[in-house]
Amino acid sequence: MSTNHFELNAVDRSADLQGKGASRRLRKQNLVPAIIYGGNAEPTAISIKLNELVKALEFEAFFSHILTITVDGEEHQAVIKDLQRHPAKGFPMHADFQRVVKGQKIHMNVPVHFVGREEAPGTAAAGVLSTLVSDIEVVCLPSQLPEYLEIDVSGMEIGDLFRLSDITLPEGVVIHELELEDGHDRTIVNMQPPTVEEVDEAADDVDADEVPATEQNDGTEENKDSE
Repeated sequence: MSTNHFELNAVDRSADLQGKGASRRLRKQNLVPAIIYGGNAEPTAISIKLNELVKALEFEAFFSHILTITVDGEEHQAVIKDLQRHPAKGFPMHADFQRVVKGQKIHMNVPVHFVGREEAPGTAAAGVLSTLVSDIEVVCLPSQLPEYLEIDVSGMEIGDLFRLSDITLPEGVVIHELELEDGHDRTIVNMQPPTVEEVDEAADDVDADEVPATEQNDGTEENKDSE
């Protein structure tokens, strides 16, 4: 499967194949219940082959790409908006997809990649690079959706930080949080000073008066007895 184009085949679920009981029966057949909604159209309940969906989920790009979902021969352009996994085994149990409409902006969480960590002066000085986000919500047209946002930290010194507003964005892409009236231009990565363990100097600086008399004996008494 290409990492820049994802296609899924699905089957339309009729009304009698919906509900908790029907979903359990589908999973026993290695099918994952899902739904496609939005785009000024009625929601469409579908099922997807488990192995096909699991294979697609191996790619990070799957979560930030326009997907082509073919339902009984009809193609739908969509993005994944929610994925429910089994709490213990981790396999997908249900997926929500949102239709994509040409010319209509979408909200998507895209991954953040930090590059240049090893080359950073702060790293060379034993600093600790602390990354505070793994993805960021952006708003853009479907055709402008980035696979990920890249942040170059190779020039960071100890004490340096990057905020949301410091990210270089592709054309047409904005960060949702910064567009809000009460949005916060929060820190997303910083270079912290090295962690130094404190040494208990008091243990090495003991007053002679605190040492028991038996330990202060320099052998004088013993020499006196030998005379």
